[in-house]
Amino acid sequence: MHVAAMNLAKWILDLAGWKFSSNIPPTPKCVICVAPHTSNWDFVLGELATRSVGMKASFLMKSTWFFFPMGYLMRGLGGIPVDRSGHAHVTDGVVAEFNRHERLWVAVTPEGTRSHNTHWHTGFLRIAQAANVPVVLGYIDYGTREVCIDRIFDVTGDIEADMQAIKRYYQGHIGRHPENFAV
Repeated sequence: MHVAAMNLAKWILDLAGWKFSSNIPPTPKCVICVAPHTSNWDFVLGELATRSVGMKASFLMKSTWFFFPMGYLMRGLGGIPVDRSGHAHVTDGVVAEFNRHERLWVAVTPEGTRSHNTHWHTGFLRIAQAANVPVVLGYIDYGTREVCIDRIFDVTGDIEADMQAIKRYYQGHIGRHPENFAV
């Protein structure tokens, strides 16, 4: 990434009073679990944060957003279209993306919505296992005004137990609309 673009992203974050940190070693491929997700601003903050240090994370988005000409913008930002009509197709499609790239970070919001939702999607765990890549826990906390790629989560294969541990990790983080964040 161009240094000027990195500096601009960092300047915008600083101007808005936000900071970005990463507590993990560089890894060429991973699925980043991001929460809380209660606002469209989360996307903007995530993009600014990662780009401020020269990183780029892809993201999953409903395939209906990839119409002409919007599809060019979405793909340029790192968007991976998903057809949510069949979960196996989503997992297979994202695993295929991991197999096509030497470096790929895919950010996923397991809440699946910006509204109050206690039933988080588990597909990111299945994708990480099938692609043999780590799950990284990251957060966008409006209380501390920090975006952080925080830690690598050891997937056990017990989806329910893993999801409970992940939800416990996110307790205490504050979304833009705290009333919409539920673990």
